[in-house]
Amino acid sequence: MAKDDLIDVQGTVTAVHSGGLYRVQSDPGHEILAQLSGRMRRFRIKVVPGDRVRVGVSPYDPTRGLITFRER
Repeated sequence: MAKDDLIDVQGTVTAVHSGGLYRVQSDPGHEILAQLSGRMRRFRIKVVPGDRVRVGVSPYDPTRGLITFRER
């Protein structure tokens, strides 16, 4: 799937799980299990609980996503 096909959603990180997975509570109220995008891993951007993030959600599985941006 191309990156352009993802649906952008704003949310807050609520928990950090092992294996680089994060639980994100989206603004519409959905729970998303997300992982960091490759560029965020490459530049070692840290994400902690309470951070506002932008998540790209797949239209095929709306419970999984990719964290693409951490708000300042």
